Amino acid sequence: MKYLPLIVKNALRNRRRTLLTISSLAISLCLLGVMMALYYALFVGGQPAKAQARRVVVRHKVSIVFPLPLYFQEKIAQVPGVEEVMLWSWFGGVYKDARDQRNFFARMAADAGRLFRVYQDYVIPEEQKQAFIRDPAGCIVSQALAERHGFKVGDKILIRGDIYPFDLDLTVRGIYTSTDFDDETLWFNWKYMENMLRNSPRLMAGGFTLLARSEQDVAAISRTIDQMFANSEAPTKTESEYTFGLSFLSFLGNIKAILMSICFAVTFTVLLITANTVAMSVRERVREVGVLRTLGFDRKAIVGLIVGESALISVLGGLLGVGVAEGLCWVIRQGPLIVQQAKTLTIEAPVFAALMGVSLAVGVASSIVPAVSAARTGIVDALRFTD
Repeated sequence: MKYLPLIVKNALRNRRRTLLTISSLAISLCLLGVMMALYYALFVGGQPAKAQARRVVVRHKVSIVFPLPLYFQEKIAQVPGVEEVMLWSWFGGVYKDARDQRNFFARMAADAGRLFRVYQDYVIPEEQKQAFIRDPAGCIVSQALAERHGFKVGDKILIRGDIYPFDLDLTVRGIYTSTDFDDETLWFNWKYMENMLRNSPRLMAGGFTLLARSEQDVAAISRTIDQMFANSEAPTKTESEYTFGLSFLSFLGNIKAILMSICFAVTFTVLLITANTVAMSVRERVREVGVLRTLGFDRKAIVGLIVGESALISVLGGLLGVGVAEGLCWVIRQGPLIVQQAKTLTIEAPVFAALMGVSLAVGVASSIVPAVSAARTGIVDALRFTD
């Protein structure tokens, strides 16, 4: 610690270069921080909400784009441990301008009478709930979605069909909140689908969401359902609602590998930036190293001064990068909901510790070779050195 004032003074001797180096490190570590925060939220720290623990999704084994027969609902309801089953279907469609990403949100048809028995975490006034159940053209929207688009009870919503050959002309009958997490979903009455696709072979379920009697029943229920329909015309894949939500990321490829690749690439880039800066700084002060050796500084002290300066710059860049990364996480949280974990994205304590560890390690690793090389330079050779 007695050399700290000298380390700080050396770091500030070329303020422009130090500032540019810190900025470069901050930008790189900001990207690294967002990637690590996303990885942590998706695969490490993210846990199913309490209300999700008993919910299970049944979909087609091949892909969610393939529908399931309606009669599956009755068979699923007979599986031991199942408390309630609700069919649903993804409508898709276009709300206003499809080019505006803010207009993207889930539009789901569901059995209105069973919706609130499966999603017990939904909170909605009783009169709004009953109005939704009674109205075949009614819909409910989440509080977050209502705030984003200014929806109010009684408003009309027109969604142009793209998957289905008809448009939705809906009336907002209620606005719900959740006790566990906020989603951005519009639920409309399954009766609307029945009326528009009456006697059509396209009247099928996109999937089923069921409520298990207990968390311990989920695994057994999943195995039983998949075995039941293994040899049917539509084999199923049954998984927890939390896992089902993460499965949407599989459309983008191997997310784990992608995130890890970006993290390694950014870390390597940071190492190169810092190593180049330290090498330039050491080269400029070879004669000063000779003077310090003359004044009695041993080689360990010389190495400590150079490594300490590099570590200080790296840590400052890391702190600035973490701050910017947290700001970007906030921006992502305000955007459209792609997966549930995006709404809780932040720089958690383990991610912060990892980022600061990376920044410190990069600072030390990039400076150790130039520091040792400078310390080993003879006093006479150092004093004669000219650049």
